[in-house]
Amino acid sequence: MSQKIQTALISVYHKEGLEEILQELNNLRIKFISTGGTKDFIQSLGYECEAVEEVSGYPSILGGRVKTLHPKIFGGILYRRDNESDKKQVKSYDIPSIDLVIVDLYPFEETVGTGGSEEEIIEKIDIGGISLIRGAAKNYKDVLIVASKDQYKPLLDLIKEKQGLTTLDDRRWFAKEAFKVSSGYDTAIFNYFDGDQRTAFRQALNGGKQLRYGENPHQKGMFYGDFDEVFEQLHGKEISYNNLLDIDAAVSLIADFNETALAILKHNNACGMACRPTVKEAWEAALAADPVSAFGGIVVTNRPVDKEAAEAIHEIFFEVIIAPSYDKEALDILFQKKNRIILVLKSPEKATQLLQYRSVLNGVLVQDKNASVQTAEQLQVVTDVAPREHETGDLLFANVLVKHTKSNAIVLVKNKQLIASGTGQTSRVDALKQAIEKATTFHFDLKGAVMASDAFFPFPDCVEIAHQAGITAVIQPGGSIRDAESVEYCNQHGLAMVTTGVRHFKH
Repeated sequence: MSQKIQTALISVYHKEGLEEILQELNNLRIKFISTGGTKDFIQSLGYECEAVEEVSGYPSILGGRVKTLHPKIFGGILYRRDNESDKKQVKSYDIPSIDLVIVDLYPFEETVGTGGSEEEIIEKIDIGGISLIRGAAKNYKDVLIVASKDQYKPLLDLIKEKQGLTTLDDRRWFAKEAFKVSSGYDTAIFNYFDGDQRTAFRQALNGGKQLRYGENPHQKGMFYGDFDEVFEQLHGKEISYNNLLDIDAAVSLIADFNETALAILKHNNACGMACRPTVKEAWEAALAADPVSAFGGIVVTNRPVDKEAAEAIHEIFFEVIIAPSYDKEALDILFQKKNRIILVLKSPEKATQLLQYRSVLNGVLVQDKNASVQTAEQLQVVTDVAPREHETGDLLFANVLVKHTKSNAIVLVKNKQLIASGTGQTSRVDALKQAIEKATTFHFDLKGAVMASDAFFPFPDCVEIAHQAGITAVIQPGGSIRDAESVEYCNQHGLAMVTTGVRHFKH
């Protein structure tokens, strides 16, 4: 149903873009009600404007904290035009009918961003404005709400097109946009008070970033978050939905290593990884694990990339490289590919949330981030033979990798180099067989290698297969009612096994 705008309540922080709207509204003989600086601005243009204080009969108090919060203002916005009781009360209390509300909130985010004092920031929490937005949006059947300067243009277009008339669909669309503004504003305030605790999902305050598409071209995709808070993009094309998934997996993995490390990821799993004295050496060892899968992957390292490393890495095609910094000569080389995404991880501590979220059914799953990393002191030797020192290092390396590999997962490691992994299998035996087949394909000798499993062995079959392939040490959580069978096999054949007591499922 179309309705004619007759009275507009206007209370805005940003006046830019408002002048043409006021001119059009004035031409349509729409009455203005306003406050403070906005009223002065309207009158400076030569238009009549009634002060909110004149309508309410009450002055602005508490240093301007209370101006519009009055029954005559909110009654004029919230009363239902088709409700006889509401209409009688409005008439009885001489409440004006308000059909259009234009609000632009105090710049809370901007004040936080410019390093304002606590007092300045708190004073930029808008109370009256946010209440006007919610009230008008709630009563969208009768009132048009414009909740931000970003909606000035759609309003102007509507006024020009329909000459002051609005339809229910028009008003409902503006109400939807208004609640988007109010929810984002409240989120910004929550984030400020939450500070470094980061206790809840922090949606992008501008409503999210539209991505080219989702996981596949026929799916829409959005990113809610502040990517620039964590990374600086030096080069390359627009980051995609799948890039973001791989980047998240990459930085989560590399964060668990203190030695010079480099990983190559594909579909969130490491297809190559190694710890070596230099980035170039780590690259060469990581690439050797699976040079086929490395094509088009994500490269991440926890050390600066120098010229020598860049020259080696540049030889194959990859989508993204992530590092804490790059030498100028390295960037000269890496920039040669136009679309290659080059990222600086500038805030590792902000790269991952303390809580993780996944949508399921008609709800959301929330869990703590898996921040558990085992140390040599935490390993329990359960076999007669203990792992040798270098095997212990490989077992810990493998255990971190298997933590970041899709379940069911098996990881094979030798000399702190990923040899092969079995990922996302429905059977742990299948995961092991996949890993062994892959290692064989790329001509690795598994004699002296170690094996990590993300969960316990329900049967001794995995340790039997591993032993036959040449593996000499195993790390697993333990906890199976048949652990003794796997331990017994290891004892009979001279394998070392350690348990961690920590399962690392990753679904």
